[in-house]
Amino acid sequence: MNEREIEYFISSWKLVPGSGGVFDVWVNGERVFCKKEVGRHAEPGEVRAAINAALDKIRPADVEMAAS
Repeated sequence: MNEREIEYFISSWKLVPGSGGVFDVWVNGERVFCKKEVGRHAEPGEVRAAINAALDKIRPADVEMAAS
């Protein structure tokens, strides 16, 4: 799913910084990544994959993902 397609399905998103370099990523009210929980920085593409997984739950079945 490309950036324009993602925008259509996200009503809100937040990157919430905490103390000590930790952060959470929230999409449509769902936390999709928590650095403190996993105990490390996100791997390349990991946050995007988590966002896509969250959107898979709400995306209509007839909407296909474009190659990113």
